[in-house]
Amino acid sequence: MKKTTLTALALCCPVLYQPATAAPPPAAGASAKPNIVYILLDDQRYDAFGFINPLIKTPHMDEIAHNGTWFKNAFVTTSLSSPSRASILTGMYAHNHGVADNNPTDLSRLRYFPELLQKSGYQTAFFGKWHFGGADSTAKAGFAGFDRWVGLLGQGDYYPINMFGEPAMLNIDGKLTPQKGYITDELTDYTLDWLDHTDKSRPFTVYLSHKGVHADFYPAVRDKGKLSSVTFPLPETWADTQENYVGKPMWVKNQRNSWHGVDYPYDRKMDLQQFQRDYYETLMAVDDSVGRVQAWLKKNGLADNTIVMVMGDNGFMFGEHGLIDKRAAYEESMRVPLIASGPGFAKGKVVEDVVANIDIAPTLLDAAGIAKPANYDGSSFLGLGTGRKDLPPRKDYFVYEYFWEYNFPYTPTTFAIRTPQYKYIQYYGIWDKEELYDIAKDPHEKHNLIDDKSKAMIETKIALRKKLFDGLKDHQGNSIIPYNERTSQGVVFRYREGGKKMADFPAEWLRGDNPRDKYDGVLPDQYQKEKADEQVFASFEKTEALIHQMLQQPAR
Repeated sequence: MKKTTLTALALCCPVLYQPATAAPPPAAGASAKPNIVYILLDDQRYDAFGFINPLIKTPHMDEIAHNGTWFKNAFVTTSLSSPSRASILTGMYAHNHGVADNNPTDLSRLRYFPELLQKSGYQTAFFGKWHFGGADSTAKAGFAGFDRWVGLLGQGDYYPINMFGEPAMLNIDGKLTPQKGYITDELTDYTLDWLDHTDKSRPFTVYLSHKGVHADFYPAVRDKGKLSSVTFPLPETWADTQENYVGKPMWVKNQRNSWHGVDYPYDRKMDLQQFQRDYYETLMAVDDSVGRVQAWLKKNGLADNTIVMVMGDNGFMFGEHGLIDKRAAYEESMRVPLIASGPGFAKGKVVEDVVANIDIAPTLLDAAGIAKPANYDGSSFLGLGTGRKDLPPRKDYFVYEYFWEYNFPYTPTTFAIRTPQYKYIQYYGIWDKEELYDIAKDPHEKHNLIDDKSKAMIETKIALRKKLFDGLKDHQGNSIIPYNERTSQGVVFRYREGGKKMADFPAEWLRGDNPRDKYDGVLPDQYQKEKADEQVFASFEKTEALIHQMLQQPAR
């Protein structure tokens, strides 16, 4: 890293904001429309709250749940950063907005809900991780309906040094600017500074999109080691046992020893306990950020007229079925945290109804008095749990889609449908098993009922296949992948007695711990790619060593 010292990095981490002891009355002429603060976390598990998990502490997020509404059954319709974020901002499924994976996409045809808020008089600002379509480095003030833009480049970096050993940069209104401190704190600093300069007679919308808690997990210096004595329970399905793989597709066990599996996560040997400690310690700074925003609202007399919503962009698995990360249609991957307080949200309420990422845009527009656009797939849940009489009709199911990525080819294209009782999963373009779970009785998805021969289960399977196929059609009534509705498992048999065993993976794909070409599949193909791999690995080793060295220093 150029001309940057550890001391300088440590000194730039800001002091935590101290809330005022009493809130002043709202400013004269303050807007009747509610302000909106939408806070998005990356890879936050549905249960990563202190009020659910007593081994961790998230007091500021817990306060929102206590004073507002916890949506217990919140989900994403694609458990992957780019498609999920596009669904949040457009109110559409991935098969309609067209953002299929994390690679660059043409966004010219998309419209985002902040544009409508901006047109209706809202002051709007974006801070943090955009991460879809490739707009991270090209966006500037005005893009996507945001008056102010402070964005990360790609995934962003926790500390002011990127994996190539160079200074990490932010895109501030179209101008690349060096990152100064720990990114969670710095994004919050930018947010509060912008809020300080807003016109208090007009409503505002803040979209604060944190990097935390995306892997690799690097906590703030002040939080490193706070959970060193905690041991987290591992899920029953983590164990590599024959019982855990009965009824599971082959790809699940094959993935176990890969980038997204517990035996070789990110191509390294890893202590799953320390992995979780780092994750939850990294979450602490995000909770501090939520607290600082809440404190600013109280200090400025705006808490009562401001919607504060906190959500995860997708779930995260900590060993369930031998997997880490997301992408799969299993509960821990698709289920997300969602809490909200302020106008339109019940106080101290737990809502059991199903809500999804496609519902965020219509909900926030509804709060601002703006009609839902005709092309939205989601619907407003504003007032859910309050007894609101004119709440739009809601579906109690949703469809799920994940499209195979060449960058990380371990998870196949996955289509699923989830109802209050059942989840049905099928895979496209792969010779493997379907899945059917009675999630009301089997919430950990241990018992696959796809081959159950009872009349009730066969009829359930047939009905869910049809409902899924219909739900995946785009606005023109077409399937975006040309395929037909599934009516059977297909001819899947293999000869049992003396037949050849399954083919092994190619020998050239087999590696040891932390191989030097581990980023080969991320870097674009080029001449002398081996040399580029070596340079990237060496730079990342230096960056990682520097950050770990910093984390050993006492907090300031």
